Order: sequence, then C-alpha cells, then structure tokens
Amino acid sequence: MPRNRPQSTWEPSQRDGRQMMADTLAQWRSLGPDADLWVFGYASLVWRPEFEAAEQRLAQVHGYHRCLNMYSRVNRGTPERPGLVFALMPGGSCTGMALRLPHDQVEATMPALWAREMPNPVYDPRWLLCRTAQGPVCALAFTLSPRSPNHTGPLSNAQYRDIFEHARGRYGTTLDYARQTLQGLRAHGIEDRALAKLLSIADDLP
Repeated sequence: MPRNRPQSTWEPSQRDGRQMMADTLAQWRSLGPDADLWVFGYASLVWRPEFEAAEQRLAQVHGYHRCLNMYSRVNRGTPERPGLVFALMPGGSCTGMALRLPHDQVEATMPALWAREMPNPVYDPRWLLCRTAQGPVCALAFTLSPRSPNHTGPLSNAQYRDIFEHARGRYGTTLDYARQTLQGLRAHGIEDRALAKLLSIADDLP
C-alpha cells in the first residue's frame, strides 16, 4: 500500500492541487508496472461515478465513516447559505463501492476524476484497505480531516433541517443530493441507517 503523506495545511488556498494529483499518481505507479487503480466511492461516486469502471465491488473500510458534515458553498449551497456534501472522516467504518480503473486508462482518466473530487484541494487523498468478498484491495479515497475549515463540526437536527429546506447550489439542493445518495447506496444493497434517520427530519419537505 502506498504511503499516505500527511498534509501540513488544510487551507485550500495554501494547497497545490496539481502537486497533490502528481503525488497520488506517483504513489499509484509505486504499486507496480501493471497495477490497476481502485477508487473507493462512498457517496456520489457510488451512483454517479462519471467514468467507466471495469469492475465494481461492494467494499468496507475500517477507520473511516461517511457523514454529511462538509460545507458546500458552490455545488450544493452558496457562500451566504452553505449547503452540505458527504465526507469520509476518521472513526468507525464505511460500506461503499470499490471501482476498478484499468491500468492503461488511469493516466487519461485521473485529471477528470481529480477535477470532480478536488476542484478545490479540500480532501486528503489516502490509500485505504478495502475488504471485499473477492479479497482485499488498496483503493484511493478522498477523505476529510476534522481540522479542515470545511468540516462543519456537530450539527443539530434543527440546523440540518434548515439546510435541507434552504440550501441550493449550482447542482441543486443539499436535500436532493442526500436523498440521491441514500437511494444510490440502497441500489447496491448498502443500508445507511444513520443517513436514513437524518433524512427523516425532512420527510415533509418536497
């Protein structure tokens, strides 16, 4: 498994996204001359990956969990009324999908994947061990540090309700995004009870 390099700063304006991608590609190359790239999807990558995966496996990661605790000030909200997107954060475990990108497609596909996941270099790309029924794989995952300024910290049900009701960005509402993620997970046989419970506070919203 490639070494995960700790990031010295969590302020996006002080991080070099291109260098982070170059480092990630170098780490992938260190896996071997014919290594495919596995990517761990835990939210929209499950239901809208935007690249053709040669293989998909139900996968579990230990040490990280899926949570709706990352501010979105463009895609699902605005600077004046931030919305939320999912993050993979330390603690617990997470069931998602491991997506395999063939070796000969990695170099061409990575820039688009990076532009999607890291338009601002907020996430910390990490290599995580994914347990699958077919055996373990080492997968690239986009994680969020609790120290990131984009981390919301704990939110009350009233705060979530307000965001679900009002937050909208260029790609739609936070509520639609959260509902699509729950549906996408269920389509793959993944039941996220915490997310279902969170969304229940918005059952009466359109």
